[in-house]
Amino acid sequence: MLAHIGRKGAVLIGGLLLIAFGFVLGSAAINTSAAPVAAPALQQTTARAPVTESERYFADIYNRVSPSVISINVVGSSDQTGVFGASGTGFVIDQQGHIVTNNHVVEGADLIEVNFLDGTIVEGTVVGLDPDSDIAVLRVDLPADKLIPVPFGDSDALFIGETTLAIGSPFGQRWTLTTGIISALGRTIQGLNQFSVGAVIQTDAAINPGNSGGPLLNLNGEVIGVNSQIASESRASAGVGFAVPSNLVKKVANELIATGRVNYSFLGISSGSEMSLTLINALNLPNNLQGVIVNDVSQDGPAGQAGLLPPGNDRILSGERVPTSADIITAIDGQPITGMSALVSYLASKTTPGQTVSLSVWRAGQQIVIPVTLGARP
Repeated sequence: MLAHIGRKGAVLIGGLLLIAFGFVLGSAAINTSAAPVAAPALQQTTARAPVTESERYFADIYNRVSPSVISINVVGSSDQTGVFGASGTGFVIDQQGHIVTNNHVVEGADLIEVNFLDGTIVEGTVVGLDPDSDIAVLRVDLPADKLIPVPFGDSDALFIGETTLAIGSPFGQRWTLTTGIISALGRTIQGLNQFSVGAVIQTDAAINPGNSGGPLLNLNGEVIGVNSQIASESRASAGVGFAVPSNLVKKVANELIATGRVNYSFLGISSGSEMSLTLINALNLPNNLQGVIVNDVSQDGPAGQAGLLPPGNDRILSGERVPTSADIITAIDGQPITGMSALVSYLASKTTPGQTVSLSVWRAGQQIVIPVTLGARP
């Protein structure tokens, strides 16, 4: 039997697929006795390129860590939005069932569904939430042999250019691996309230909605940060992703597990100015001075009670508003402070309320040391 097809189509005749490109098969019989036309020889594919060392590293890390990474689905409700659903990522930190993720992934959830790579699905319960760092700890009820913790690395030892890997569920695509480098260190991002998170890691590894709460890893397969935010007008990766540093995450997780809350130290200052040539000239500062320019001091706070001073009256110089005097914090406990991010990070990860620290302050052309007994964040 002969089949007819249109100008562009295909039909199966006796197991033979005939494809027409711009012509019509007529009613003439097909001559099956004609000598077959030899098909052109297929091009031989080249041999597979050898696996590179970096590919082996990436594959090994993914295979080791992905069973520890979990995909999170949540359902909740609120008076403003009604019923809502959300998704994110997390990772196992011990064999007692504790999981780290972002606060914003699970806050307000009525049901937290935790999915493991092997297909296990269980309900997670909230151990504690910390909006200041946007970190949360969950717990699942599973046998210890089903839980593979991911080790933490030292975020203080990171360097710009270091390779990074992220495993997460961007746009709901679970257990996705992306790679990049550390693009910058010492960034500051806003927490879920009025306080900032310091010493944040910036990476160009693709971070998208759904990666939130997942691990940022080094080439040892250690967690160096928790992926939290991106800088993007489209809410998709634009090469600028931010991760909360692992040293802060460890402290927050330990306190949430122990007490259900985190106590942060409070200094009682604010800073909005950055070092500029105009300010250097106005205050006769060394042109290589780095530190935190104190813009406001709470007189009832620890810094005010210890003697830190607010800036002098502003004046306009070279079109810029600058103070006539200012305290500049250059070090804390002998550790140089390059900016507000470094100060916030030190206070959050290395101090506790009630602890006394030594602030090195540049004031009126000289360095002075001011001891300050830290309070607790209000």
